[in-house]
Amino acid sequence: MNEMRAIVVSLRGDQAEIAPVGNFGCSHCNSGNGCGSGKLAQMFCSNKPRKFSARNLAQAHIGDEVNVVLPAGLLLRSSLLMYILPLALLLGGALLGAAMADTHAARDGYALAGALAGLLAGFAAGRAIAAGARQQAVVQSVVVGKAVI
Repeated sequence: MNEMRAIVVSLRGDQAEIAPVGNFGCSHCNSGNGCGSGKLAQMFCSNKPRKFSARNLAQAHIGDEVNVVLPAGLLLRSSLLMYILPLALLLGGALLGAAMADTHAARDGYALAGALAGLLAGFAAGRAIAAGARQQAVVQSVVVGKAVI
């Protein structure tokens, strides 16, 4: 199981909207001696705090710092769903589009159209499957009541 700390931002029924706390890189990110992924994250990722939804089994309140647990395998399954499925459908669409072309000159255009259609279908299918998934992050315990946000 993967664990992280977060602060409860809002509550909706049995769901808690949480914002992760802390730095997710290794200790070398700020020293300049690491791999540089921290610098890439600063360049390409938004500085706005990210928010996620989790089941609130610990009955945490707004402002509480909590431990959030991801069920085993959820991160891997989600990664496969959001990366591999669209990529596989992109390649399949390109092959199907190229096979449907009437002439050799039109093959590239058909392959491009098929690839785009496959990519969009992959993202749509991934989103639909993820929306129907039963497993999600769970607020397991309250660490600190009413943390400073």
